[in-house]
Amino acid sequence: MKSAVALLRRSAGSPRRRAPEIIEAAARVFAERGYHGASTQDIADVLGIRQASLYYYFPSKEVALEVVCTLGVDEFVDREAAVAAGPGTAAEKIRALVLAHLSPMRDRRDFVWVFLRERHHLPDGSRKRVGRSSRRLERIIQGVFEAGVRGGEFRENLDCRLATLALLGMCNAAPAWLGKEPDASIERVAAEFSRLILDGAAAQRRRTK
Repeated sequence: MKSAVALLRRSAGSPRRRAPEIIEAAARVFAERGYHGASTQDIADVLGIRQASLYYYFPSKEVALEVVCTLGVDEFVDREAAVAAGPGTAAEKIRALVLAHLSPMRDRRDFVWVFLRERHHLPDGSRKRVGRSSRRLERIIQGVFEAGVRGGEFRENLDCRLATLALLGMCNAAPAWLGKEPDASIERVAAEFSRLILDGAAAQRRRTK
């Protein structure tokens, strides 16, 4: 099977100009109903088109899920790669990484939610392709922790791999309740998460500001 990314690029060209709208609809339906609870008919109904028309864009529901999951993880990778490559101390980058990880919940919530909850339904080949992007994201974050250790900002015995998993675990759990807690804005949650992470990673056990 061709990769979903290749199909996405193909479908983005003329005359498939509705591809972004189709993908948004698929993300919405998967987020609301779950993969197994969703059907291509549900997606078609959101768009007001015939079910058969969807196959002009996606040959199967599995491919639609892979495209949505790919875009969901790519949203993280693109933002966080830019942070890691930019200026600033390791601590500043960790703060920015946490905020970048939570920010897509504003306008890309469906894609993020589907990636986090539904990607395990992907067929093996698709899951491996999406997994490569996930591992790239982990390497980006781990690289920032490692740079902080080398630069003396973070303690020498910091387990950068576990610190990375802790950061991702906190951020990936947030979509389940973010927006439901009073006064828990993305900025406030990002600041609190960053403080917890950096207090534990600091070279000297001082409180970060």
